[in-house]
Amino acid sequence: MTTITLADFRTCKICPDARTVFFEPHGLDWRDFKRNGIDVAKLRATDDQLDRIDALERAAIEREARGGR
Repeated sequence: MTTITLADFRTCKICPDARTVFFEPHGLDWRDFKRNGIDVAKLRATDDQLDRIDALERAAIEREARGGR
């Protein structure tokens, strides 16, 4: 399970769009995400912006490998 965090959105330089592109249109909980992150599978289930989700997943895997939360 790979967890995407706000740090991953920042790394991918899509942070300003996160709420309006991924969360609001798909009914995902923004507040919970900010506190806990979101499993990449939940983002993939939207079947939207898959290229960005791929980039977010790579960033999360790299962050986790460095020991980041």
